[in-house]
Amino acid sequence: MELSTTSRAVVLSAALAGTLALTACGAANEENAGAGSAGAGDSTELSGALDGAGASSQQAAMQGWSAGYSGVQPGVTVNYDPVGSGGGREQFLAGGVDFAGSDAALDEEELPAAQERCAGGEVFELPNYISPIAVVHNLEGVDELNLSPEVVAGIFDQRITTWNDPAIAADNPGASLPDLPITPVNRSDESGTTENFTEYLAAAAGEAWPHEPDGNWPVPGGEAAQGTSGVVSAVSGGNGTIGYADLSQAGELGVANIGVGEEFVTPTPEAAAAVVENSERIEGRGRYDFAIELARDTAESGSYPIVLVSYHIGCISYDDSETAGLVADFMGYVISEEGQQAAAEAAGSAPISDALREQARTAVDAITAG
Repeated sequence: MELSTTSRAVVLSAALAGTLALTACGAANEENAGAGSAGAGDSTELSGALDGAGASSQQAAMQGWSAGYSGVQPGVTVNYDPVGSGGGREQFLAGGVDFAGSDAALDEEELPAAQERCAGGEVFELPNYISPIAVVHNLEGVDELNLSPEVVAGIFDQRITTWNDPAIAADNPGASLPDLPITPVNRSDESGTTENFTEYLAAAAGEAWPHEPDGNWPVPGGEAAQGTSGVVSAVSGGNGTIGYADLSQAGELGVANIGVGEEFVTPTPEAAAAVVENSERIEGRGRYDFAIELARDTAESGSYPIVLVSYHIGCISYDDSETAGLVADFMGYVISEEGQQAAAEAAGSAPISDALREQARTAVDAITAG
């Protein structure tokens, strides 16, 4: 699928309207589009504009990458529109943006379309952002809340409807739980966060969650809100509300501890990283496609299984050398230790491991013009 010149202009205009503008200073290797990264120090300045769109969960991290990359390339502007994972993938497949941010990997229907969109057919999917999805709540008088997978499923499937339900009380012995209706809040838009959350429920809650994983919320009724910020706002504005959101966006809301094996685990970047380290790469994809199958049903102590792995999706081969160089240089910064630390400080994310960095580097080094 291709956009006309007019359609592309509309897509980019919409993207620019809500973007994070990044201006930067530093280095890139013109002979190898994939060699650029922060601190290279021995390469040439780039210039131009790079357009991306996608996951709103990456918004805080993108601000961190923005601030850091401003020390790398003064002539480059990177525009990122946090329209949501589905919107980002759609714009990328249509050729409206140079890369997408997505909380879910390309599915079986999208992958061939991405290969067709990319000159040469090679696609990269890099898990560059790792963060817990927090079960956030606004429950007056309750400072700490434990929830087993089955109870989380029952709440969001609207079968557990009051906060003093015996199932919740069993997870919280001795706690004073109010006789208050539960108001679950879900995303109204197609969302990678929703897909990750429902994947967890399907894997960990068993028969308590009778729905297939999906980026669109599968349970009718309840309260719905647009984007991560919308869910956080809706939960914050009520009493007895509960929702799911990237931990970095939880703010002052209560955050539930989630049952894993015989313990309840608090979401932290370290606990999220532990799950990713024990997950397998999805088989049957391209050599630069590093999408993973998360171990959602782990019982390992200290692991937090409601994890959002947000990808950067792009082409190994672009139609022109300028775009290839810009994508490679920016992605080189994102995966660097400096870039990952910038995201961690801005968003509370878990820095990718050295092993993930090395495999991502093979893709960045391969980016070129077709």
